[in-house]
Parts: sequence; C-alpha cells; structure tokens
Amino acid sequence: MPLVRIEHSDIRTNSAELAGAVHDAIVAIYDIPKRDRFQVVTARPATTIVAEDAGLGFERIDPVIIQIFTQRGRSDEAKQALYAEIAARLSTVGVAPQDVFIGYVENGPQDWSFGFGRAQYLTGELAVPAGKPAAAA
Repeated sequence: MPLVRIEHSDIRTNSAELAGAVHDAIVAIYDIPKRDRFQVVTARPATTIVAEDAGLGFERIDPVIIQIFTQRGRSDEAKQALYAEIAARLSTVGVAPQDVFIGYVENGPQDWSFGFGRAQYLTGELAVPAGKPAAAA
C-alpha cells in the first residue's frame, strides 16, 4: 500500500494521466490490487520546483517529482524495476525520462493509520502486506 506524492509544474495539464501512469506501474511491478491507491498530486508553478544536475551530466526540462512511501521489504531489483516502469509509463504521457525524479521511503506497519486514529496493521484490522508479521517488520 504505497502512498505516492506527485508534484509537477502547472505547465503540465495532465495530472490524472501522470497519476494513472505511476499507479499502473506500481500495480504491474508490485502486484498490488488496482484499488489500493493513495496519491496526492500537486501542480505548482514551475519556478517552485528546483531539480538541478546531480553530477550525471544532463538537464531536466520540466521535472516530475515522485515520492513513494511504502512498507519495507522489497528487493533492490524490484525497486529498480519499478523506477524503470514508472519512467516508461510516464514517457507515454509526455514526460521525458530525464524529467522523472523518484524518492523512495520505506517504513513499517506501525507507521500507518488509515483512519479512526488506529494503526490497522497493528490492530489486525488489515493484513500486513507480503505476509510479514507486524512484530517482525
């Protein structure tokens, strides 16, 4: 159950397509249910997004910043496959590969509340993803 934040410039007018592409990539690579979707999409003035060269020798034109918050436990290979799939799917909606910037943050079952002030993974109201027991995660 990832929580995904997508920030892009207001020059882009396809927020729903961007969000859909990112979600479809997560569903495809992590095999989560299609309706397991939690996203915050923000269009902001282009001048409020700064994503300069990190020493890789390329320039971004109109970056899309993606933050993925999810439970720990996925392999580095799965993460890399996810990054590639997100970039590929975003390219179909007009985002250049160099403009895809992803930050990935892992946490545990104790770090989620889906409402009512309870940690549903810990209370047993929700099963911990990937079959990991809450105490071990």
